[in-house]
Amino acid sequence: MKDIYGILKKYFGYDSFRPGQEKIITSVLGGRDVFAVMPTGAGKSVCYQIPALAMEGITLVISPLISLMQDQVRNLKAMGVRGAYLNSSLTPSQIVLATKNAKKGMYKIIYVAPERLNTPAFLDFAMNSDISMIAIDEAHCISQWGQDFRPAYLRISEFIAMFEKRPVVAAFTATATKKVKDDIVNKSGLVHPVIYTGGFDRPNLSFAAEEPIDRLVYVRNYLAAHKNQSGIIYCLTRQETENAAAVLSSCGFGVSAYHAGMTDEDRRRVQEDFIYGRVNIITATSAFGMGIDKPDVRFVIHLNMPARMEDYYQQAGRAGRDGERAECILLYSPADVRINRFMIEQIPDNDPMTPEERQEYIRSELDCLQQMIFYSTSKHTCLRKRILVYFGENAPSHCNNCSVCRRNVITVKPAEDVRNYDRALYSKLKAHCRKLSLFGGVPLYTIASESMLRDMASLKPKTTAQLRLISGFGEEKIKRYGKDFINIINSF
Repeated sequence: MKDIYGILKKYFGYDSFRPGQEKIITSVLGGRDVFAVMPTGAGKSVCYQIPALAMEGITLVISPLISLMQDQVRNLKAMGVRGAYLNSSLTPSQIVLATKNAKKGMYKIIYVAPERLNTPAFLDFAMNSDISMIAIDEAHCISQWGQDFRPAYLRISEFIAMFEKRPVVAAFTATATKKVKDDIVNKSGLVHPVIYTGGFDRPNLSFAAEEPIDRLVYVRNYLAAHKNQSGIIYCLTRQETENAAAVLSSCGFGVSAYHAGMTDEDRRRVQEDFIYGRVNIITATSAFGMGIDKPDVRFVIHLNMPARMEDYYQQAGRAGRDGERAECILLYSPADVRINRFMIEQIPDNDPMTPEERQEYIRSELDCLQQMIFYSTSKHTCLRKRILVYFGENAPSHCNNCSVCRRNVITVKPAEDVRNYDRALYSKLKAHCRKLSLFGGVPLYTIASESMLRDMASLKPKTTAQLRLISGFGEEKIKRYGKDFINIINSF
């Protein structure tokens, strides 16, 4: 077996794995199928990217998310790994060229939309290439009980069965109830998989549920107190998204709206503005964010209560992916219950469900809604406990890092960042990263994370060897940016 620690250090710049990663990676490299439930920010992509780099042949990553594919391929290139994606954002000629290059073995990792798997051109490539691994990302899309059911996922098992030499298969999801987990295992074509369920808790996230008289006034005051921070404000409807953006913009905040009613070009522009830091705040419907891997989102505010805990936790989980402290705030109004109930009961007339299935679906969705009401109006039960118990985990009675615990006497303060670092040097390093981001056309966080910048401003490495001691500096990153960072530090 290849040195997975060496690969981790060379490409990702880390010396150790996060919980669960090593078990999943060694299982895949041992030829075992894997099903992993890992919370947002736990490092799922590492679990299939390292086996991909360790094995001969090509790894296919099946993903429903154009934004995630683009983001991951960009990150791979930054690490010195050749990757590609095949989805509807490419022109027919681009798809032909990418498929031709894939046939030549030019890419180590290829991201593909599930709808493309059974097209003649892709099947011709896949069945005549050395495919060593298939990773199924956002695997909950295979379940009709999941919040993002995607019919094309049901055909993945047929695609896998076509291989004469079957690749190892690994399926990943961030949030899944027991019913959804069972559905994934049964329908995804996994064979006697190693099952890993990571803890759902994200200790760096602070949770709050409030019922303000005027929600937009609450948000305005919050933004005024958290200037220059990156955040997402989720709204239930497109109209509320536009209205919130207009109101907050009129108050002087840089805000863009995002929803499914916009053109593809407008959505792409808003998304890239957010990722590249040209806009700090997005007001959005649930159409935004799935697969967005922007690590420095410091807050997620829900202007309305979602109908399901799965939706809420997935959206709230877009905060603090860098492991730094972040806030998740839900603003509740009884009107949210009426709107959600109405939306649950509006099943299209052409839906193939039988009357009995329709009734069961509505009952199940209303049960989920009731759990969200309990969460949103909780006065005595810890919010983190409500989340963890919903997903089948045990939890202490008090987390001391949610609005309920704060109201009911805090006994332990959340951990603060106690690293001492030179603020002036930090500012110079960050300014350099902004310049590299602008001219290189890559997000700032792919050059250096906040944690890496603070570590450089604290440790002040003078040589490449010292730079390697900072977590996050892989060989490709050092080769591209290391000399400039060292010159800035030495001249400082």
